[in-house]
Amino acid sequence: MAPVKSPPDRRSVHLPSGIRAQQRAAKATSKPATKSASTTPSVSLRQVGKTYPDGSQALIDVSLELRKGDFLFITGPSGAGKSTLLKLLYGQEKFDSGSLTVGGFNLANLRGNQLALLRRRIGIIFQDYKLIPRRTVAENVAFVLWAQGYNRKEISRRLPPTLKMVGLQHKADCFPSQLSGGEQQRVSIARAVVGMPPLLLADEPTGNLDADNSRQVIRILKKLNSIGITVIVTTHDEHLVRTSNFPVVQLRDGRLYQVRS
Repeated sequence: MAPVKSPPDRRSVHLPSGIRAQQRAAKATSKPATKSASTTPSVSLRQVGKTYPDGSQALIDVSLELRKGDFLFITGPSGAGKSTLLKLLYGQEKFDSGSLTVGGFNLANLRGNQLALLRRRIGIIFQDYKLIPRRTVAENVAFVLWAQGYNRKEISRRLPPTLKMVGLQHKADCFPSQLSGGEQQRVSIARAVVGMPPLLLADEPTGNLDADNSRQVIRILKKLNSIGITVIVTTHDEHLVRTSNFPVVQLRDGRLYQVRS
């Protein structure tokens, strides 16, 4: 898909009130430390292997550990297994060997209600947005809260500040077809974080965007990370990675390599 050219939103990022309260509480109660001070890993993979049905190996002995508040870029060429790795983290696909825990959940045999509980704690941003075409921006974002059983009053409380955070409060009643690619991706971000998950997975979130909108998306992700949300971003945009001062790993031929710590 050709890069989507649309006017970037250069306004500052406004965090929803619930997230701002979380940020104030963290500042008031925590000692000066790095964001990764937690002793319990938020994400832990130990020698994880994954083989596709055709016999090809997607992941080979992949080990990775992230703690609360980490921000990690996963790079690699198309077909390297980046999306597969993220799908393992939210239980969309199963791994064949090794061990994998996310947020205290062991994914080896996770299913049913336990898998649903895990997914409520993970926000997911897709490259192709995955918005519901016949629903408005507000309805797309609120869908997550409806699915989690929130009442109308709570949804109405959370929705406006979340849309404001991504600069789309004035587009609440628009349909996806009326938005640019950059705006659709920001709707996807709003939908992913409206439930305030502690872990955010972004699968090539800037892959279909021009440079200005890519920077806007990354700026929002950085702001969310600054209040303690663990963020994992897959990308093949080397310029984006070089200009961001975060750890980087690379998937190549099924194996994971440290690029920048």
